[in-house]
Amino acid sequence: MKKMLKGLGAALCVALPFIAQAPADAATASATGAADQTLVQRGAYLAQLGDCAACHTAPKGKPFAGGLPMNTPMGRIYVTNITPDARTGIGGYTEADFARALREGVAKDGHNLYPAMPYPSYAKVDDDDVKALYAFFMHGVAPVQQANRESDIKWPLNMRWPLMFWNMAFLEKGAYRDKPGKDVAWNRGAYLVQGLGHCGSCHTPRGVAFQESALDESGSAFLSGALLDGWFASNLTGEHNTGLGRWSDEDLRTFLKTGANRHASAFGAMTSVINNSTQAMSDQDVAAVSTYLKSLPPVGGTGAAAYTYDPQATKVSLDRPANDAGARVYTAYCMHCHGVDGHGFAPMLAPLAGNPNVLAKDASSLINVTLNGTGDLVIDGVPSPFPMPGFAAVLDDQQIADVLSFVRAGWNNGTPAVGAAEVAKLRQSTQAGR
Repeated sequence: MKKMLKGLGAALCVALPFIAQAPADAATASATGAADQTLVQRGAYLAQLGDCAACHTAPKGKPFAGGLPMNTPMGRIYVTNITPDARTGIGGYTEADFARALREGVAKDGHNLYPAMPYPSYAKVDDDDVKALYAFFMHGVAPVQQANRESDIKWPLNMRWPLMFWNMAFLEKGAYRDKPGKDVAWNRGAYLVQGLGHCGSCHTPRGVAFQESALDESGSAFLSGALLDGWFASNLTGEHNTGLGRWSDEDLRTFLKTGANRHASAFGAMTSVINNSTQAMSDQDVAAVSTYLKSLPPVGGTGAAAYTYDPQATKVSLDRPANDAGARVYTAYCMHCHGVDGHGFAPMLAPLAGNPNVLAKDASSLINVTLNGTGDLVIDGVPSPFPMPGFAAVLDDQQIADVLSFVRAGWNNGTPAVGAAEVAKLRQSTQAGR
C-alpha cells in the first residue's frame, strides 16, 4: 500500500460547487447540481480509498499541490501538483487525459510517469470511479499554483521514453472484473486491494525492473511482504507468524480503522495510510477488504514453526540486574511501555511477543522505528497519546543491535540477531537530510 513516506496529516478539501452551464429551468438546475455534487463527494471518498493525499500533499503543504520527495532506486523524485490549477496542475486535463494518466501512467503532454505512481494498480479502476475521481479533482479541490519540481535523477536515467517499454512488459490494462464463484464482498475487497488501495505497491516484492512480482492472488508473491525505502512492508497473506494467519476478521478490521490491535501497531508509511485512507472507509468496504485478505493462502514467512508464547527464558534474563547487554537496554528504555511479558498494553502500546514485524526475517522496520520513531496515528482527529519515540540520539548502533536482538529472541520469538552494521547502514540512510 504506498511508497515509504513519513506520516502526513493532510485533510481532503471537498464540496466545492460543480461549475456547469445553467440548465433551462430552476428545477432542472437543482437536480443537476445535486447529482453533480453527489459525484464530487463520491470522488472525494474514492480519493481517500486511493490515499491520494499521502503522496500528493507535502508536509505543511496545501492539499494535493505536490512537492513531496520520494526515493527511488534511481534517485529522488518529487510528487506532482494534481490540483485543478490550469498552469501548474491538472486543470487542463480532460476526463480522457485524467484516465490515461491514472491508468496508463501517461501525462497530458505525452510524457511517461515514473511507476512510483501506482498506475499498474489504478489500471483496475473502473470507468464510473474514474469519472467520480475526475469530478472531485476538478471541482472538489482548491487550485494551487505551485510549479512541479524536477527530479534529482541524473541523465541518462532521467529519460522517460524507456518507460514505454516498461509499460509494454509490465502494465496489465483493463478494469477489474469480478471473479466467478466469489461473492460480492470478496470481489469488492479484491477490487479495492488490487486497485484503488494499491496494497501491492508496498507489500509485494519487486523484480529486477522494479515491477511488482504479482498484481493479484494468482501470483505466489502477491502481498507476501517487501523491503522498500528502509521499511519492510508486512506480509498480508495467511502466513501464521509474519502474516495475518493469527488475526481474526475483527482484528484486521480494527487495525484498518484505528491502526492498532492486539497483535501490532502501524508505523512508517502505514501510519499515513491509516490517517488518510483506511479509517475513512465505510464499514462495508472495511469488511470487504478483510474478507479478501483473509482468503489469501499463506505465502512467505521464515519457515519456522507456528509461534507459541513462552515468557520464561526472557523473564529470567530480565531479572534485576539484567544479565545481558540487550536486556539491560530493554529494562532502561523499553520495558515501561512493552512490559516484562512482552505483551505491551495493546492496542495503545504495541506488543513485542509474537508481533509479526518482530517475527519477520528482515529486521529493517524494527531498526528504522527504533532509530526514528513513527508519526502520530490520528483517529477521528485525535492523535495517539503514545507514539513510538526515536532513539537515534540516545542509543548507539551497538545498543540498538543488542536490544533488538534481545527482542527478536525473547518470548519465544526466535528470530535472528541484529548486527550493529545493519543499524549503522539504516541510520545513515534514514538520518540523511534531517
